[in-house]
Amino acid sequence: MKLGTTVVHRRYVPYAHAHYAGNLVDGAYSLALFGDAATEVCIRTDGDEGLFAGYSAVTFHAPVRAGDVVEVTATVTRVGNRSRTIEFTCHVVCRGTPDVSASAAAVLDPPVLATSATGTVVVPAG
Repeated sequence: MKLGTTVVHRRYVPYAHAHYAGNLVDGAYSLALFGDAATEVCIRTDGDEGLFAGYSAVTFHAPVRAGDVVEVTATVTRVGNRSRTIEFTCHVVCRGTPDVSASAAAVLDPPVLATSATGTVVVPAG
């Protein structure tokens, strides 16, 4: 079944990806992860990597920092002949706590919603 198909990716955000003061990464970081999750959705539902057509909405709710562990979820919410609408979220599930020590980190309970988006992918006819 395609509708409701969900893919979850987790990733550690390396310090090499920090782009701004406070070890912040740019918003495009979440969008790149959404693209990876969308690719897996297309493979699972259509046997093809598909192509990302665009976003109809993107909201940045909270910062993502180097040292975070993020969880990206992609869920198919609409199925057309060749298009798929996907709802994305990126939650910070763990965060470094350098004030405790250089390598300290904590699990966030609850996780922090960092980014949400709605996007459309297209797959070959078939």
